[in-house]
Amino acid sequence: MATLRISGGTIVDPANRASAVVGDLWIRDGRVIEPPSDPEGSADRTLDATGMIVMPGGVDMHCHIAGPKVNAARKMRPEDKRTSRPVVRTLHTRSGTTGSVPSTFATGYLYAGLGYTTAFDAAVPPLHARHVHEELHDTPIIDKGFYVLMGNNHYVLKQVAAGEPERLKAYIAWLLNAAGGYAAKLVNPGGVEVWKTTGGNAGSIDDPVTHFNVSPRQIIREVARTVQELQLPHRVHIHCNNLGVPGNWQTTLETMHALEGHQGHLTHIQFHSYGGDPNDQHTFCSKVPQLAEYVNSHDNLTIDVGQVMFGETTSMTGDGPLGYFLHQVFGRKWFSSDTEMEAGCGIVPIEYKDKSLVHALQWAIGLEWYLLMEDPWRVAMSTDHPNGGSFLAYPEIIALLMDRGLRKDVLSRLPAGVTDRCTLGDLNREYTLEEIAIITRAAPARMLGLTCKGHLGPGADADVTIYQPNDDKQLMFELPRYVIHAGAVVVDDGQILPHTDGRLLHVAPSFDAGCVPDIQEWFEDNYSIRFRNYPVDAAYLGPNELIASNEPSM
Repeated sequence: MATLRISGGTIVDPANRASAVVGDLWIRDGRVIEPPSDPEGSADRTLDATGMIVMPGGVDMHCHIAGPKVNAARKMRPEDKRTSRPVVRTLHTRSGTTGSVPSTFATGYLYAGLGYTTAFDAAVPPLHARHVHEELHDTPIIDKGFYVLMGNNHYVLKQVAAGEPERLKAYIAWLLNAAGGYAAKLVNPGGVEVWKTTGGNAGSIDDPVTHFNVSPRQIIREVARTVQELQLPHRVHIHCNNLGVPGNWQTTLETMHALEGHQGHLTHIQFHSYGGDPNDQHTFCSKVPQLAEYVNSHDNLTIDVGQVMFGETTSMTGDGPLGYFLHQVFGRKWFSSDTEMEAGCGIVPIEYKDKSLVHALQWAIGLEWYLLMEDPWRVAMSTDHPNGGSFLAYPEIIALLMDRGLRKDVLSRLPAGVTDRCTLGDLNREYTLEEIAIITRAAPARMLGLTCKGHLGPGADADVTIYQPNDDKQLMFELPRYVIHAGAVVVDDGQILPHTDGRLLHVAPSFDAGCVPDIQEWFEDNYSIRFRNYPVDAAYLGPNELIASNEPSM
């Protein structure tokens, strides 16, 4: 295979302690390699990156780009497509639609055009995994994977309640194998099951879950423990209870306490950091300082932010009661469904307005999290795409983090009460280029246990983004000069070049096969399909890479 040389660039590779090293990067067979002893004449192609910034490809560890909720959102939002710029068919691209919920084709092109080469869908019911694989295979260029919903799975609740840790361990491992998934995901653990059966919710992590004699706290602790014992590359990925509800910071803090002694990743934490009275929005305020203080002092926890950005978007979530709550708040059309013994979902078109005190505070609370986290290696950039906004907003978020003057300019245009209810106006920290590379690349790769991504050392996947420096950081990160995936230049000055469809990243933990008959018996008694038809056949995985871990991540 051809050898590619990227010459003279300023390499920003924090995982290898390179913050601004001018030098060459060598690539062969889809991997970064050691420089040859005689560089002259060793390259089949050279990209002159003199004066440019060379970073690993971006890694989005939490987004929603495939699965039943995404497809339902695409169908229920025709107005979103009518006002969005389409992707035009070219020699190397298919036509597609953009908007807050882009088509599969457009999703891959847009991520690549932004300099991102890896993305993980954060919430897939295993019953729908087969079609998700088909969608991901249809999402070009980027490598991808997905997290398997487990927090309201009836067999999980049954084994937690029964105190059967070995059967729980076997089931979680079997489920990841059956779905071809990457990690265990909890969404409003127990609360979605309450919603499905009674129309209620779990108000605290100690509320009983209908019919199962189990609490969210037990689900969180037992699944976290099990994931650690299985030595999965990524710790349990948790969407806490009471998302979006004023006063929910106490629930978030209790979830953190429940994880003591275990590792956990708290996702879109911005939505879980609210003070105030649920019945009085005038009391709505930030509780980020209190929560960040806890996270900063407990290295068993990692987070991604779920930054809210102003404008139209679509809320889609595996959290059924949240979907109904947002429907009541926004008064717009609403979709809710459940997936047999596994999960639920809610979809609502929403608009975040900069004239709204609540929405402005949500925007500020996300930025507070980035700025109050002492260790950038434990925080990843996300908008919870598309819930807080599109992943296309990442360059704007980067600009806000790198320029306190820009933050203050935006704050000056927001409702006056914002600065009284949060600390953002007092935070003068400005992210460095190295810290941006950490939270968008190196940290999410490390949190996911992807040892070949998020860095540019020998043996790394040859996923590289090359930027032209610009004082306008938003513009700089919106328009990479080159994007390289698996050693091939796939974007050149905004133009998509010939490319592959990327790989599926998945895990296959071992499990006690002696537990399978019990799983099968329960399955045949409860599901609408036969047990033998449930696991995804290997043929659906397409080009894929099995990710293993001999040690718990981080």
